[in-house]
Amino acid sequence: MDVGIAFDLRSDFTLDAGAPIDRLEEYDSEKTVQAIARALAENGHEPRLMGGGRRFLEAALARPPELVFNIAEGWGTRSREAHVPAVCEMLGIPFTHSDPLALALTLDKPLTKRVAASFGVPVAPFAVVETLDDLRGAALASLSYPLFVKPAAEGSSMGVRKSSRVLDRRALESEVERCLHDYKQPALVETFLPGIEFTVGVVGNSRPGTSSLEVIGVMEIEPLKVRPEEFVYGLETKRDYEVEVEYHVPPKSVTAQKRREVEQVALAAFRALGCRDVARFDMRLDERGVPTFMEVNPLPGLSPVSGDIVIISRARGWSYEKLIGTIVSEAASRQGLACASAPDRRALARGPV
Repeated sequence: MDVGIAFDLRSDFTLDAGAPIDRLEEYDSEKTVQAIARALAENGHEPRLMGGGRRFLEAALARPPELVFNIAEGWGTRSREAHVPAVCEMLGIPFTHSDPLALALTLDKPLTKRVAASFGVPVAPFAVVETLDDLRGAALASLSYPLFVKPAAEGSSMGVRKSSRVLDRRALESEVERCLHDYKQPALVETFLPGIEFTVGVVGNSRPGTSSLEVIGVMEIEPLKVRPEEFVYGLETKRDYEVEVEYHVPPKSVTAQKRREVEQVALAAFRALGCRDVARFDMRLDERGVPTFMEVNPLPGLSPVSGDIVIISRARGWSYEKLIGTIVSEAASRQGLACASAPDRRALARGPV
């Protein structure tokens, strides 16, 4: 297939004066985009780079591809991740990953939690704070320390620091003020989950009468410098992950039964939020050991070196090419497109034996 890659690079944007240091954290590098292009080619497709924003729109109008491989994060609003898939839907171009509704929903963390909870997915108690005056509201009064504070509508741990875990009123006010000022949006304040942290990779689709959903694997994130009940998997840790944490696939600190419970929460959240093709779910154990959903990334990072879902799939024995090929195959099958894998295409070219 002719597969257009929709993406946004960090180099596409310029930081405003005074912007937080992680303002461009969720955008991709050229190395990641090139790795995806090579993997698509290995799977027998013809990749071309389309970029994001207006550049993508112009390219799609000039020569629409048979399929868009979408990793574009968008820019500017809480619905930014829905920009490219909305254009694809409007123009009738098939695309990978979730639809505009799911992508807009899941970037808004409070809305995501409300929807997930309505389907019975465990979530931590939380409140949304739009001004410092909101800290005197009844919703905050029902939450007990330690608490956790982060921007309500950002991805890639933007706004999450080691200081995001707060133990008292003074620290809470400071963190809320930082989020409101730096990210120009409400802050999410939730009960801090003290148990082991996991991230779960899921591929496939669930449709009436059929399901190809599969957990690729569960990764435990073990802190090396603090106790688990104090651990924050935020910006400082992720930028220095080689000395701050160890990754374990499968998890080393829980039973097989507990791992299955984690997997079931991820699958339930995938269905509840309307995800498609691939997604990565972050969760922790609460004080009772219950796997509790924190957030989802329906456009998980695909860095061939440090992408969490890439690490998980590699531990499963999947090559990078297999992961990318599986995402494309799931998207193609869901939309009724013919999509032979690279080995299948080579067999077709040879003809019958």
